[in-house]
Amino acid sequence: MTPARILYAGTPDFAVPALSALIASAHEVVAVYTQPDRPAGRGRRLEPSPVKRRALAAGLPVLQPASLKDPGAQAELAAWEADLLVVAAYGLILPQVVLDTPRRGCVNIHASLLPRWRGAAPVQRALLAGDTETGVSIMRMEAGLDTGPVYRFAPVAIAAEDTTGSLTARLAALGAETLLAALPGVLDGSTSPQPQDDAAATYARKLTKEEAAIDWTLPAVVTARAVRALDPWPVAQTRLGDDVLRIWSAQALAAAETAAAEAGRVLAAGPAGIDVGTGAGVLRITELQAPGKRRMSAHDFLNARRMDGVLLG
Repeated sequence: MTPARILYAGTPDFAVPALSALIASAHEVVAVYTQPDRPAGRGRRLEPSPVKRRALAAGLPVLQPASLKDPGAQAELAAWEADLLVVAAYGLILPQVVLDTPRRGCVNIHASLLPRWRGAAPVQRALLAGDTETGVSIMRMEAGLDTGPVYRFAPVAIAAEDTTGSLTARLAALGAETLLAALPGVLDGSTSPQPQDDAAATYARKLTKEEAAIDWTLPAVVTARAVRALDPWPVAQTRLGDDVLRIWSAQALAAAETAAAEAGRVLAAGPAGIDVGTGAGVLRITELQAPGKRRMSAHDFLNARRMDGVLLG
């Protein structure tokens, strides 16, 4: 395979393994695109994206246009004379003129088995829905939202304990591996991407902070999935009087261990956790965080506060 000139576009941690894999490959990464630095932390200082940090460490040129709809930004991209643009969670819309610029087009590393979970939050929505399998898709990009044909799929089982953080990390590594496996056929044209079944598509809308609030009238199994899906952001939470507790880890108890209970009422609190009634079943909270405190086990939390009989929410 003849080494290719590759442009790379990505922003968060998910996009770093694939960039690292391309840097280590025989291909030439000519430049890296990432979103502009954003304010972060209590001081709201501008922070570079994880992809920018990795690119600079490798001595690569980094470009951070606010938009690729600007003719000047489009001309700058074309000047790199790339064979391929690889995209992974970049976060900016690529106009058709950009998609048409590289000789072999643009491919995207998407964190789901398309057409399931097109959109911005495929990992979170898969966990919220209770999916038992997800994966990555190497897709040829077109104007629609994750609608392009797929060169290669790589499935992975979702573990019972997976959070968005842990599953995203596994998918990022799998995405890098799958990209390298797909590139020869993409670059020489020997692989024909397979069209998606639009009728089977589902949409993974972006998470909002409002979704963090636990609805105790929902079944315990649904809330347990939400706790995992909302970790590391925005983190599931519930009210305890005037305070807001962040719930980092919880599990739905088996039906044989539970009895009918008022939604949101703490039924038991001890070394194993804090058992809370829900709309169906009992949720056991095992790790949580009080305002101004570190995250801690339910056992440690209970050393400083009694919870028996308390109503949450």
